[in-house]
Amino acid sequence: MCIFCKIAAGEMPSNKVLEDDEFMAFHDINPIAPIHILIIPRMHVENFQSVSPELMAKMVPFIQSVAKELCLDQTGYRLVVNNGRDGGQEVPHLHFHLLGGARLKWTHLAKDETHKSL
Repeated sequence: MCIFCKIAAGEMPSNKVLEDDEFMAFHDINPIAPIHILIIPRMHVENFQSVSPELMAKMVPFIQSVAKELCLDQTGYRLVVNNGRDGGQEVPHLHFHLLGGARLKWTHLAKDETHKSL
């Protein structure tokens, strides 16, 4: 069972923002913005490539509700999903990063770890 499945099952603590029967939103333990929330489906979905359109159709309004709960719907926010190793996904459970609370900037995205075949 992955760490996010344990959080969803209540086996590990989290600082929850919002939850329902299918999704959870909680504060990231290593925030990179003043507001940094992780949003997950309770059921295990490995990554964005694996998620069904039906689940995403339900997840979108939940994400919007989280943004509204934190008043980010008025000021703006960044929604990020990392997919796979090269995409920066560290936990193999679909999760969105909701970032806000400041004017966000883009930083250098790629290090010197490019694929030789590109």
